[in-house]
Amino acid sequence: MTSFPPGPSAMPSAPVSAATRPRTRLERILAYRWLLSLGAGVFLLDQVTKAWIRARLAYPTYGPPGEVAVIEDFFNLVNVGNTGAAWSLFSGRSGSLALLAAATLVAIYAWRRQLGLRLLPVQISFGLLCGGIAGNLLDRLLRGHVVDFLDFHFGSYVFPTFNVADSGICVGVAIYLLNSLRQSEEPSQ
Repeated sequence: MTSFPPGPSAMPSAPVSAATRPRTRLERILAYRWLLSLGAGVFLLDQVTKAWIRARLAYPTYGPPGEVAVIEDFFNLVNVGNTGAAWSLFSGRSGSLALLAAATLVAIYAWRRQLGLRLLPVQISFGLLCGGIAGNLLDRLLRGHVVDFLDFHFGSYVFPTFNVADSGICVGVAIYLLNSLRQSEEPSQ
């Protein structure tokens, strides 16, 4: 009588390790926990501070008597709208800038693997960046402009008024650039 090897059901099954089994949706989301946490934190802090300013200062408020001097001749709280990008570049193009912001968030999501978003420094930088982009995008959609309120003066130079979202964007980009420079300086093995 000819003996055949046991069929698949008779074969003992090999244990499935965490490295070989497909990851759950929760595990995939948690892989980006720093990005998501920082993004949500910047977005919420941005929206809360803008709501606080809108509730306390008339729009538009720039200069006396409406502004609030936090540190005389240096730091004021104001309530101004910016329909442009940083330093009021592309002023009056809030709709186009909203489309660009939305496209940027979609592109970051689509190319998350190529951007290396699983690395901690990259997650931190993109978390700050995405939170800032989302905060300013919401302003553009709801108000047609971005609410800016942090106003600094350095002698006769007046720094462009900005908000928490702008700070998140700038710090996120700076961290990404510094990390990229550090990576390019490391010798390859």
